[in-house]
Amino acid sequence: MPAGTAPSARSRNVSPALAPARSSRYAPSSTLNQHTQPAPPRPPARKRHRPLRWLAITLVILLALVGARAAWLIHDVNSKLSRVQALSGVQATPGETWLIVGSDSRADGAVVDNTDGARSDSIMLLHRAPGGQSSLISLPRDTYVEIPGYGGNKINAAYAYGGPTLLVATVEQLTGLTVDHYVEVGMGGVSSLVDAVGGINVCLDYDVDDADSGLVWDTAQGECQDVDGAKALAYSRMRKSDPAGDIGRALRQRAVISAVVSRAVSPTTLLSFTRQDALVNAGTKALTVDEDTSVLDLGKMLLAFRSASNAGLTGAPPIASVDYEPGGIGAAVLLQDTTAPDFFAKLRAGTLTAADFDQP
Repeated sequence: MPAGTAPSARSRNVSPALAPARSSRYAPSSTLNQHTQPAPPRPPARKRHRPLRWLAITLVILLALVGARAAWLIHDVNSKLSRVQALSGVQATPGETWLIVGSDSRADGAVVDNTDGARSDSIMLLHRAPGGQSSLISLPRDTYVEIPGYGGNKINAAYAYGGPTLLVATVEQLTGLTVDHYVEVGMGGVSSLVDAVGGINVCLDYDVDDADSGLVWDTAQGECQDVDGAKALAYSRMRKSDPAGDIGRALRQRAVISAVVSRAVSPTTLLSFTRQDALVNAGTKALTVDEDTSVLDLGKMLLAFRSASNAGLTGAPPIASVDYEPGGIGAAVLLQDTTAPDFFAKLRAGTLTAADFDQP
């Protein structure tokens, strides 16, 4: 070893692990800068656009406007609807039942002739069973029934004798169902409702020139035609020129109501304030309901009506005779086994099929 040179740790037999650590002052300059110099400032964060936030705000505003509009419409309808005492007040049966009646009163001026008074021109029973099945039953106006306090007669005589209350009681006795809601439509109501939804499309496969109803139908223009309110009213009233008589008329009345319901719940109507207002004005002038029926009940009625129509569960009960003559009341419609007990039992249970209805 050269003179003046200190021996290394290895040459002195000293373990490198026991060698004294070097001072930090001998550390590389890059390491010193990391510990002694402050980090450079970051550039300011760029503002981010938040489209989802604005979308949420827009949706909240739209929902508030829709809610306000709906609340106003509900209040408007409830305040304008005509009401009548109709329900019997007996204990309710399972499910929900609407009695929909078309009055042939000429008081609204839709039909001008020499007929006095009013009878139930059409009678429909809409029932939603506990299991969810909806069925729409047309009771022919000449159906032979027992009217409480008056004996055997045609069912529309119940309306003439005692108005809505007696008609409700008669229907309840026949069907075994409690009527929860009563809805009556005048003749002029049919015309105004059709016009309010912008007309409807209905079908008939034979020519008609009927003086009583005023219906003129030329199949050369098509078996299915777009009609306005006046022609829809004539179409739903025509009976004497129909080979199926009152049964055929009931079929056409259901077709008119179904078409109006479909147009009323279509996007064309739901998205148009003008159409909505026209429908509210027409509906509140056309309809008379019981004292407890609300707009919500009418809405549920429309949904049940549509469900029954889509499922094909519409029509008359099975009929034994359309020319039954018990005496003193002319020809009447006699139901199977007089009161169709099996049919109405299935109606109450919610087990009807399309085959259970009378097939005209």
